[in-house]
Amino acid sequence: MKVTVVGAGNVGATCANVLAHKEIANEIILLDIKEGTAEGKALDMWETSPVNLYDSRIVGVTNDYEKTRNSEVIVITSGIPRKPGMSRDDLIATNASIVKQVTEKAIDASPNAKIIVVSNPLDVMTYCAFLTAKVDSKRVFGMAGILDTARYRSFLALELNVSPKDIQAVLMGGHGDTMVPLPRYTTVGGIPVTELIEKDKLDAIIERTKKGGGEIVKLLGTSAWYAPGAAAAQMVEAIVKDQKRVFPVCSWLQGEYGIKDLYLGVPVILGKNGIEKIIELDLNDDERALLAVSEKAVRGVKETLDNMAVVS
Repeated sequence: MKVTVVGAGNVGATCANVLAHKEIANEIILLDIKEGTAEGKALDMWETSPVNLYDSRIVGVTNDYEKTRNSEVIVITSGIPRKPGMSRDDLIATNASIVKQVTEKAIDASPNAKIIVVSNPLDVMTYCAFLTAKVDSKRVFGMAGILDTARYRSFLALELNVSPKDIQAVLMGGHGDTMVPLPRYTTVGGIPVTELIEKDKLDAIIERTKKGGGEIVKLLGTSAWYAPGAAAAQMVEAIVKDQKRVFPVCSWLQGEYGIKDLYLGVPVILGKNGIEKIIELDLNDDERALLAVSEKAVRGVKETLDNMAVVS
């Protein structure tokens, strides 16, 4: 069993490290375009195997997609962060070009692979990979909801002074300020969260979740990597082990929730075939209104990419 992580930056390296520690695959390929980066990080990780007691082999390569051949899952973390003076359109054009090139090479080497996109802007980069891969949409999806719900649940655990293990939550919509946490579907040990916390405190946690990425950037001067890398690894585990886990995943919608031709975060069942099923919740009017706002924002970014004609 082989899993490939494209991009040996902080997120990609963290994802590969988590996969190795949990022995998700026999072989983990870490690929980057910068000479020596993937090789060095992979070697450093492998040297922890006698300490952390795992057998998964981590192999670093520089732009050699032949080494990724026949991967079960490909995680794409490639791309650049938005830099000072760079417009949103510039970021979209640059990262779409990178994701397109990576997807072409990766799917050529592993035509049956499932593709998890982590690159930003997440929803539209997943769409870019889908257009490029030209495979069933159930095999191309994005990691955002797992990260966002992890932040939401971790904040709730702090406020309620309970274990994060006991908190379950659903979150929908785009990755960013328009994401839609759903308190009505949030439970703590099976107890509705609304019975355990005041509305104003819950609303504050929801707002903090929406700006969770920005909070990290403000503190570190760069984007997060431990939580995003671990979230991507959790998706890989669900696929490789055919766990049929219920996760919020950036998925290609074709009429679900009244939304068509758009990648957006919704709850799904994730297993060996990728997205086994999209789950349609019975949203109330307020939740549907919030989802509509998120849809509009993501569709606007999608139209920007479409107009650039980066991917045909």
